[in-house]
Amino acid sequence: MIERIIIIEKADPQSFYGVNNNNMQLIRNLFPKLRMAARGSVIKVIGDDAETSVFEKRIHELEDYCVKYNNLPEDVIIDIVRGEQPNEKKSDGVIIFGINGKPISARNPNQHKLVEAFQNNDLTFALGPAGTGKTYIAIALAVRALKNREVRKIILSRPAVEAGERLGFLPGDMKDKIDPYLQPLYDALEDMIPPLKLKEYMDTNVIQIAPLAFMRGRTLNDAVIVLDEAQNTTTHQIKMFLTRLGMNAKMIITGDTSQIDLPRTTISGLKQALKVLEGVKGIGKVEFGKKDIVRHSLVQRIVEAYEHFDKQTGQQDENTPVNNEGNEKTYQD
Repeated sequence: MIERIIIIEKADPQSFYGVNNNNMQLIRNLFPKLRMAARGSVIKVIGDDAETSVFEKRIHELEDYCVKYNNLPEDVIIDIVRGEQPNEKKSDGVIIFGINGKPISARNPNQHKLVEAFQNNDLTFALGPAGTGKTYIAIALAVRALKNREVRKIILSRPAVEAGERLGFLPGDMKDKIDPYLQPLYDALEDMIPPLKLKEYMDTNVIQIAPLAFMRGRTLNDAVIVLDEAQNTTTHQIKMFLTRLGMNAKMIITGDTSQIDLPRTTISGLKQALKVLEGVKGIGKVEFGKKDIVRHSLVQRIVEAYEHFDKQTGQQDENTPVNNEGNEKTYQD
């Protein structure tokens, strides 16, 4: 009789063990000759040398499946323990499998273009109206690169620019005041990474979410860096951010030039960067339109209604920037 200690390093323990440890109970039933105990990421097993060796091999196969699909169904456990190949989920066009095995994939031609642009360029701009999935796909690409060990970390950033409200009015300390601006990034991550694994990544700085101001002075190596809401950067901010790009790193810049919340006299850094960097090798650009909106169908009709209103009135509203290199009217999400 020997004792083996197996570490679940890659999979989220909650996803691996299942609700109320149902998966672990099934594994116990499939290896009746072994005694085992599981706590956290550690599984301790006692039994015959040959059988514990097979057990360790099967556990790592189950872990690999769980990491890939974020899910470990009962039939898959049975197949793998028996040494059979489980039925593979259809993965054509799937970027990653999110929580509970939900496939996350490009849903329209421009989202497919963003996936291709990310693969072929170190810096990619994704531009377009609210609801087109720019940020969501960008974060999915970053998570895939992390899971595939192409990079060691993900860095997500946004400018903390007020959209009709004042930062100082929010309760709490600086983190409490800033977090609401970063919530869309948290929402996307929570769709893609199990809660315990996400907390581990956040605690160990494998995934970092920070306001744009926190980027100054850093060199970002071995990372996917996503800047969201880039239309609200100043010219100095976006230049600072773009020059953080380090070795084995990729950037995705997302923004909507029709939703600029900067003061009227401030030039949008995104608009200037698009002009300055036009034609530079290694930079991709994907432009989304209102037909690419993947939120509620009403969102597309709202966007179209505002465009129609602008054409009819031909008037500047109170949010239209002045002397801002052609910044257009701004409306909130």
